[in-house]
Amino acid sequence: MDSKPLHILREYWGYGSFRPSQEEIIDHALAGHDTLALLPTGGGKSICFQVPAMCKEGICIVVSPLIALMKDQVENLRKKGIEAYAITSEMHYNEIDRYLDNSVYGNTKFLYVSPERLKSDLFIERFKKMKVNLIAVDEAHCISQWGYDFRPPYLQIAEIRQWHPKVPVLALTATATEDVVEDIQKKLQFERTNVVRKSFERKNLGYVVMNRDDKYNKLLEVVTKLKGSGIVYVGTRKRTREIAEYLLANDISASWYHAGLKPDWKAKVQDSWLKGETRIIVATNAFGMGIDKPDVRVVAHMDIPANIESYFQEAGRAGRDLKQSYCILLWNDQDMEFLKNRHEDRFPEKDFIKTVYKSLGSYYSLAIGAGLNTNRQFQLDDFLKTYSLPAFKTYSALKLLELAEYISITDAVYSPSKVIFKIDQRSLYSYQVSHSKIDPFITVLLRSYSGLFEHYTSIREDLMASRCNVTQKQIVKWLQELHQQKVLEYIPQSDAPKLTFTADRVHEDRLYLPTDIFKTRKQREEIRLQAMISYINASDCRSRVLLRYFGETGAPHCGVCDVCKQARKEGISPELWDQISEVLLERIMVEKLRIDQVPALFPEADPNVLQKTIQWKIDSGELSVSDNEKLNLQSDF
Repeated sequence: MDSKPLHILREYWGYGSFRPSQEEIIDHALAGHDTLALLPTGGGKSICFQVPAMCKEGICIVVSPLIALMKDQVENLRKKGIEAYAITSEMHYNEIDRYLDNSVYGNTKFLYVSPERLKSDLFIERFKKMKVNLIAVDEAHCISQWGYDFRPPYLQIAEIRQWHPKVPVLALTATATEDVVEDIQKKLQFERTNVVRKSFERKNLGYVVMNRDDKYNKLLEVVTKLKGSGIVYVGTRKRTREIAEYLLANDISASWYHAGLKPDWKAKVQDSWLKGETRIIVATNAFGMGIDKPDVRVVAHMDIPANIESYFQEAGRAGRDLKQSYCILLWNDQDMEFLKNRHEDRFPEKDFIKTVYKSLGSYYSLAIGAGLNTNRQFQLDDFLKTYSLPAFKTYSALKLLELAEYISITDAVYSPSKVIFKIDQRSLYSYQVSHSKIDPFITVLLRSYSGLFEHYTSIREDLMASRCNVTQKQIVKWLQELHQQKVLEYIPQSDAPKLTFTADRVHEDRLYLPTDIFKTRKQREEIRLQAMISYINASDCRSRVLLRYFGETGAPHCGVCDVCKQARKEGISPELWDQISEVLLERIMVEKLRIDQVPALFPEADPNVLQKTIQWKIDSGELSVSDNEKLNLQSDF
């Protein structure tokens, strides 16, 4: 690598060297090669596209599915003095238009967009004129129908390549199985296969699975024993507060977080945890994306995740400083039954999906044949209450309607109020002279914020009210008045998710759900569910089980998970374990093997240790014994 990328890394990020694999990925991007980068959670993916984009003239287009993550990265780039913008669904048309103009004619270096944005005529026409140096695709697994988080708009990415055919694509993900790896490259139209992998192995993480009826007490024991900050993941919003209050009642500093909380509360909770003022944050999976706290000592799951991909990504937020940390999964038989039932609710019957779709049309008073690109705020709780619908089943139906491209729902992200003056400074002065009542407010506004004539600027109505010594209601009234008179443009704050009809409303009886959206996807999710259950019941090193799921074979025993520690107590060495697994797999696949024939295959092994190993594999479900004492394989070793 030449000195320029390293110089940029030092100048803007303050690091003296790249992490493993980052350098190779950057080299590929600078050489103009389409590249798929597989890096574990916390592996520094953003630097892999930000540094090469800074090395070249032109703009980097970053496609990302999460508004919160886009905003976070844009804010971090701006703090470094790098011109960056994010175009999101809650923006006004004029604001989007200005950002796209800046991307064509200005000094914009990074433009973050959602995949849905790529198919808009407004974006495409400006994109054609941009001097693009790189297209970065974050969370690239979303493009694959075989992935756990498939999003149809990602398929638009390949289509925009025709306007800049020589611009390389850099796709990045932390969770992709082998079939997804192949599918990503195919869907993004890579010229040739090109994958840069960093092992997903996290040597400093100890994975532990515990079957406990009283999970609350066990959690308290864990967070009391393991000092330092932590995240506790739960499956419902209600339980975030319940568990946080339980910890608080037992003198553990804790708070709760989920997508339904007010923006101010979420920001306060997150900031307090990042600063170390709050030890434990209890959250749904809405928390963690884009959070880079290196000293998380424990990530605990109080509910079983739906799949290995989600679990691996969430657990991977522990120990990014490479110090010993733990990933704890607490479960019981009731949880396992709930997991299986929830899987069924994840794919509701088609009549129920039709009911939800019909209710959406009524909710927004849309006529049959109308509604294309209708964009409205969407409060799920109010929708459920209005039509007496079950929460999770309805949410699942909405996701299936989204996959079938009837609707699109954005995540809820707080967007502050914004203003931009529509007249020049001389005209504004004349306006102030002739409108003496509102002149003091305009003067305070100009003194409080800079750039009001150049770009949309975030403002706080409460701060303005304090400085003008009036109510916040009065500030809003003045802003609305100035907006109506076209002196400025005022975009009020918003924190609600948005729902867009991506096709005209059809009669529910004409609703079409393709087989690959419904039946095939359900089959794949069943495979993922079984993989999660196999992980919980595994008798092999848990790190090895996770790595095998993502296509990494032959990894060493971690030595720190609960299985490895128990095996060491039983006197079972990793070498003996691997030998037994390999030999039994080979023999049982070829011929039926009686349990009393096993000792002869391992004459040098301690009979007691050998017996414990075989029994362990039987108890975990990897082996079973038939009535005639024959061993059978139940799952892969």
